[in-house]
Amino acid sequence: MLYVRPNSLGHARLGVVVAKRFAPRAVTRNLVKRLSRELFRKAELGAVDCIVRLSKPVISRQQSASSRSLKAVVGAELAQLLHSHRTSR
Repeated sequence: MLYVRPNSLGHARLGVVVAKRFAPRAVTRNLVKRLSRELFRKAELGAVDCIVRLSKPVISRQQSASSRSLKAVVGAELAQLLHSHRTSR
């Protein structure tokens, strides 16, 4: 989920909430945070506050957080959220 709200600072800010119940392993939570920050920097947003929050489990406990498929899925989902905000302005 992506929450967006205008701010008066002149630049964008990001908050990332990754609950342990949706990403049980710290490696997975850190991956989601890293990808969020990277895509946020590349998105070139205006003066807005953004909060990225997981709303469903990312992977099961048995899957590897370092897998390329996980990075691709999470990255694509985050990119779509940020892109949809940019086009809706």
